[in-house]
Amino acid sequence: MSNQTIDTLVEALSQLSVLDMAKLKTALENKWGVKAAVAAAPASAAPTAAEAPAAESTEFKVTLEVAPDDKKIGVIKAVREITGLGLKEAKEMVEGAPKVLKETCSKAESEEISKKITAGGGKVTVKGL
Repeated sequence: MSNQTIDTLVEALSQLSVLDMAKLKTALENKWGVKAAVAAAPASAAPTAAEAPAAESTEFKVTLEVAPDDKKIGVIKAVREITGLGLKEAKEMVEGAPKVLKETCSKAESEEISKKITAGGGKVTVKGL
């Protein structure tokens, strides 16, 4: 199928009313023997669908990804404050990054941890569970 044919089809389909699109869908389902799902959601619905899973997460996992050499002291201090580890353990955790700082925590706590590590010069990832 040439690009010109595809462009012509796209233009023709763009001119159809919603009622005509529904009729076309039914005709294609009958011709092909399949059941069509919604192929393209309206632009306004797409962000809502993408946001829904993030909004459902109530537990988060926070991982220390990287601590630049020139910022290690600040990151170690932040890790000690967050985890309650001793100096040696916090230093080992920072040097062994990526390391999980908190397996499960609330959204507010994950944001607070992220702020502390970022302020210390490190980078974290927060993943919804």
